[in-house]
Amino acid sequence: MSQVHTCPVCDASAYAFDVVDFNKSCEEGNGFYLPLACVPIYYFRCEQCHFCFAPEFAEWQPEDFASHIYNEDYIKVDPEYVAIRPQSMAKQMQELLGAQSAELQHLDYGSGSGVMSQLLREQGWQSSAYDPFVHTDTDPASLGKFNLITAFEVFEHVPDVNNLISRLAGLLEPQGIMLVSTLASDNNIVPGQRLNWWYAAPRNGHISLFSLDSLRRLGAKQGLHFGSFSSGFHVFWREVPAWASHLIK
Repeated sequence: MSQVHTCPVCDASAYAFDVVDFNKSCEEGNGFYLPLACVPIYYFRCEQCHFCFAPEFAEWQPEDFASHIYNEDYIKVDPEYVAIRPQSMAKQMQELLGAQSAELQHLDYGSGSGVMSQLLREQGWQSSAYDPFVHTDTDPASLGKFNLITAFEVFEHVPDVNNLISRLAGLLEPQGIMLVSTLASDNNIVPGQRLNWWYAAPRNGHISLFSLDSLRRLGAKQGLHFGSFSSGFHVFWREVPAWASHLIK
């Protein structure tokens, strides 16, 4: 493997940063360790925007991800995936935008089995779910346009981040917002130190690790503004709709 790659976000040089075992998972912080896979995964870090990524996965096909990552053992490294996280996010969305739900056409992108959308529909929302690993026969472009898109714990899983942001921008109404959850790497990936951040976890499919600057630059490619509510919760938009004015000021 080359020691330098072109950063997919800003086209600057990204150099080999560190290597971890394929079985490194997010659950190691909770004391759960998988046996070593003895498969090295190299992460590269952009010198300019600080995007950190594992270029090996750009060559993977959907069936490779389904076989090696999103298989029957995935629940071991992400036990909140099936129910706990979507229930929590549905509650958060209801608290955040429940009063405006009648004005929303919502898409949960990267929805898994669609639990969050189902729970929101039970609260009266117009909510649709799409996941590229679940709805394999659906062209996302056929879904229409939405004034609210959520992509929770999605960005870090995607090898082609330009295709992701292009697809999401194409689904977003001009007056709409996109809410994203992914942990920013700022102060967590530090030159001269090992990549021991718990969020850098190939076995979880965490192969694209964003700095705040890299998220901003990625959105700007599609004419999207960017802001953050916290290190893990972000928003993209073109024009702020009236119903979201209390969120974006």
